[in-house]
Amino acid sequence: MKNDELRTREVIARAILESGPATAAQLADRLGITPAGIRRHLDSLVSEGTLEAREPKVGSSAIGRGRPAKVFVMTDFGRSQFEHSYDDLAISALRFMANASGISGSVAPFAQHRAQEMERKVASDGQVSVDELVTFLNDEGYAASSHQMGAGIELCQHHCPIAHVASEFPEICEAETQLFSKLLGTHVQRLATIAHGDGVCTTFVPLTLTSTSK
Repeated sequence: MKNDELRTREVIARAILESGPATAAQLADRLGITPAGIRRHLDSLVSEGTLEAREPKVGSSAIGRGRPAKVFVMTDFGRSQFEHSYDDLAISALRFMANASGISGSVAPFAQHRAQEMERKVASDGQVSVDELVTFLNDEGYAASSHQMGAGIELCQHHCPIAHVASEFPEICEAETQLFSKLLGTHVQRLATIAHGDGVCTTFVPLTLTSTSK
């Protein structure tokens, strides 16, 4: 395979990693690639297991006249091709902690400790804005973004450096959600997680003074 084709496929994969699931038409428009070209590269990325083609959700903007367009989502294998901060030792260590104690939820103290470490990194005075949280998450490799949705803000993490660990130990996601609520000064609701098979980690933040400004 030519180097330029490899680079194009990496650009396509990274676009989905950073911006979330997309249709072929959306990717072609965003990246300036012909529809025929984008579909050829998408077929290859699906064949190699980097991407997965899914039916769009009901109500999705991808649904129009005629047959709904497929939505392309990053797979666990695809994410593993990008930068990850976990390894087999981390999973083994957490399994050992859980099995050694024989107590359900024994990983929770570690999850809380991790959340506290994140809090120390991001918060100088105990509370941050959504924009500041997005900046921090991007620095940590989460490819985060935010946009207004109805009566709130949707905080998206298009990449999870610890997705494989979190898929086995949901306590880590739960502690992270609690941290977001504490940092933003308002109740938040986790709508989707990469660890549970969704294309993006999505958290809904109600529009309040404390969550939108310092």
